[in-house]
Amino acid sequence: MKKNAFKKMTAVVLTLAMTLSLAACASSGTGSTTEDKKLKVGVIQMIENGAFDAMRDGFIKQLRDQGYTEDDMEIVVKNAQGDTSALNTIAQEMSDGSYDLVATVATPASQAFVNMKSETPQVFIAVSDPVKAGIVTTMEKPDHNATGTSNPIPVDKIVDLSKTLTPGVKTFGIIYNTSEVNSVSTVNKAKDYMTAQGYEIKEAVVTNSSEVKQAIDSLLSQVDAIFIPNDSVIQNAMPTVAEAAKTAKKPVYGSSTVMVNTGALATVAIGDAAIGAASADMAIEILNGKTPADIPAVAVEATETVINQTTSDAIGIKLPTDLSNTAVIVK
Repeated sequence: MKKNAFKKMTAVVLTLAMTLSLAACASSGTGSTTEDKKLKVGVIQMIENGAFDAMRDGFIKQLRDQGYTEDDMEIVVKNAQGDTSALNTIAQEMSDGSYDLVATVATPASQAFVNMKSETPQVFIAVSDPVKAGIVTTMEKPDHNATGTSNPIPVDKIVDLSKTLTPGVKTFGIIYNTSEVNSVSTVNKAKDYMTAQGYEIKEAVVTNSSEVKQAIDSLLSQVDAIFIPNDSVIQNAMPTVAEAAKTAKKPVYGSSTVMVNTGALATVAIGDAAIGAASADMAIEILNGKTPADIPAVAVEATETVINQTTSDAIGIKLPTDLSNTAVIVK
C-alpha cells in the first residue's frame, strides 16, 4: 500500500516538473514559435508613378535577393493615391508596433511616418533633403528612429547639360507645387544656380494636377526651356507637360529618369531602382540588430545622363556625338 502511494506521488512530482520546465521555456522566448517569427515590413508611398514604383520595387527586390523570401518576410505595400489624409491614416496604422520595419518612399510619406514618433524603425527612400524636411536632424547621426537615402537633385549638372543640348536658352520656366518641401528645396537651389549662370527665371505654381495644363501653356509662351523639380504633382502630369512642350518646340529638363521616359528631353539622375536597393541594404542592417541611429543617412550621387531621342527629334535638337556615345538614350 505504501509502495503504491509512493509511486503515485513520484508520478505527480515528475509531471509537475515537466510542466514547470515547459512553462519556463515558453516564458523565456526560446521556443520555436519565437525563433521562427515571420518578419513584417511595411512600404508606404504617397502616389503611384513610375519613379516611386521603381524605388519601391528596387527595395523589395533587394530584400528578396538577399534571402528574405515570402516564407521569411511579409511585405505590405500601401499607397495613399495622392490623398494626404489617407497617407496619414496609413502611417498611423503602420506605426502601431505590428511591423518590424517601415520603408517610406520619397518626402511626403517619410514625413508622415516620422511624425508618428513610432518605436518602429523607419528607412526612407530618396528624400531629396531629409534635414530640411525634418526627418533627421543630421545625416551623419540620424535621429527620430529613421535613416535612409537622399537623392539631391543635381541642378547644376542638369543646367550645365542644357548648355550643351540647347545653348540658345536664356529664360528657364519652373513649374511646381509649393506644398511639397522637397520640390521647394530643389526649386530654390535651381533658381540660385540659374541666376548665377545669368538665366532669367519664370515660375508657375500649381496645387494639383488638374491645374498643370493651363499653367504649362502659359509658362511656355514666356520661356525658352522648362525645368521640372522632384515634384509628385508635376511628375504625375508629365505626359501633359511633355506634349505641350513638344507642340511649342521647347525643351523640358526633368529631375528623374522616369520624367525623361515620359517625354522630357533630358536629365542627370540616379536610377530609381538602385536607390531603392541601397535603402534595402540599410533595412537589412536594422533587421540584423542595428538601430537607425547606428546607420548614417546617405546622399546617393546622380551621375547618369538620360536623353529622350523621340523628344529630341520632335523639337529639332541634334544630339552631340559625345553625348550620343555616353548618355543613356531612351525612345
